[in-house]
Amino acid sequence: MDPTESLIEYPSDFPIKVMGATHVDFAATIVDVVLEFDPTFHIGRMEVRPSPKGNYTGLTVTVRATSRAQLDDLYRALHGHPMVKIVM
Repeated sequence: MDPTESLIEYPSDFPIKVMGATHVDFAATIVDVVLEFDPTFHIGRMEVRPSPKGNYTGLTVTVRATSRAQLDDLYRALHGHPMVKIVM
């Protein structure tokens, strides 16, 4: 398959999982990052799950994907953020 091709049809809703250390501002910070790439995103499209011991927080943000470039840029922004440990 050509690496420029995508298996995703655009536009579509696309879930992204983000994990980081539990912090009072973690979810709000991730929302701010996501909004840079999907201005239609709202908090109702986010699930929050604390780890069993409460040390980490997992988020699933469902964005409106409009292109592969948008998703690639969003993944890079999330992955490079100091509060984020894992992006899937």
